[in-house]
This record gives sequence, structure tokens and C-alpha cells, in this order.
Amino acid sequence: MERPTIWFTETFVKTYESDFQGNWKPACFLQAMIEAASQHAAALGFDYSSLLAKDMVWVLSRFVVRFTAFPTIGQKVMIKTWPKGIQQRLFFMRDFELTTPEGAPLAAASFGWLLINPKIRRMLSPQAVFQAFGQDVPDNGGLSALNEQMDKINIPEGLSERFMANVRYSAVDMLGHANAARYVEWVSDCFSQEEQQGRQLAWLRLNYINETRPGERLSIAAGQNGNPAGEWFIQGTNLDTHLKAFEASLAWSSIH
Repeated sequence: MERPTIWFTETFVKTYESDFQGNWKPACFLQAMIEAASQHAAALGFDYSSLLAKDMVWVLSRFVVRFTAFPTIGQKVMIKTWPKGIQQRLFFMRDFELTTPEGAPLAAASFGWLLINPKIRRMLSPQAVFQAFGQDVPDNGGLSALNEQMDKINIPEGLSERFMANVRYSAVDMLGHANAARYVEWVSDCFSQEEQQGRQLAWLRLNYINETRPGERLSIAAGQNGNPAGEWFIQGTNLDTHLKAFEASLAWSSIH
């Protein structure tokens, strides 16, 4: 059977996934894209169980999403996704395009995944996939939805703590750490309803630095530090390990 190098799927905006303005929550964009990536990986022969049997899993390390419009309750969302090779000799890159059924753009994204041995929590080389499965992940000739490098985020000094997050049952995934979408929820929670009224994210970049495990606590800080371009910075610090958990940056646009 021929392996599909590009994957198409669809979903729709559920009532419980909508915010107070009726828009799809940013974390739901991420959840839908991760699910599409998982479906495609399985179709390529790299499903979760097969990877785990060989002591390897993909873990999302960095992403950037640029938003055009936010769908509302009941609206269908078409997702197109594909792998596009290795970046910086580490990251398995995968891009996404989200549109309406008519083709109007909603968002474009680029994700960087790391290959990890889940037993010892150590990174594996990209070549380990071919060694284990006898085939590589297709790269689609580098076809891109976004030409973004998976760079570090230069977090300024002087961010103010917004709240403290506890990692409990609802935050933890199959790998025993806080799931990727929960971090986007924490980023969103840095801003009040009044601050978000009449606005939507223009773009969001997030880098996962160190995993957060059950029972641990994060201090979530945010600020602009006088940034003239309107960029916001968010940082999560693990209060138990004293390590940086994640860093993010974003900007807002007005809802038209």
C-alpha cells in the first residue's frame, strides 16, 4: 500500500471548545493539529504503539502558529498536514494548513518534534527511525506552510508572575507529563477576559524546555517589557525543580 505523504482530515468546533466570544480556543487548534499528525504518522507506519515497542516516541518540542481567522461553534475545519524533513539535525518538521471547507485560510503552522526514548527520557538521533523501521519519514521536498526556524525565544527580564499552575490529573498525558495543549491554556490564562475582548491571537510561538510532571507547580510570568511591536512574552518556571519549563511569545490582532 502506498504511504500518503500528505494527510487531509476534518473536524468541527464543539460548544465546549469555544471561548466567551464563541471562537475556537487556541489550545483546540493545537489539539486538532496534534491529532491529525498522529493519524498521519499511523498511516505512514509510525503509530504510537509501534514506536513505543521500539523504545521511541515523538515529543513536540517547538511550534509556531499564525492565525488568520478563528472558526466559531459548529463550523467545519479542514486540516492539511505533512512532514517536511529535519531541521537543525534534531527536529522532525511538520507543517499544517487549516482552512474552511471553502478554502478560506484559518491558520498555518510549523511544528518541530524530537525523537525520545521514553524509558530513559533521552533524545535519539533522527536516523534511529530508519534503523528501527527500515524506512524514513517522507520530507515532501521541504514543502512549507511557514518558513520558520525553530529558534530560541529571547525572553526579557522583568516579567511579572500572573498565576501559579498545579500539574494534576487533567493536565497529564500518556507519557506522564503535562500535555502540549495545556501549556497553550496556561498562556491564554495570562490574559483576562477584558484584555481579550475584541481581539484574537495573530501568532503564537512556544518552546517546551523541560517536561513538567504530576504534582509539580509552575510559576507563569508574562510581560512586554516595553516591546514596541506589541509582542508579549510568557515564561513558565518549575517551582519544584527550579528549571524553566517553557517559553512563549505572541501578538494580538483585532477581530474584524
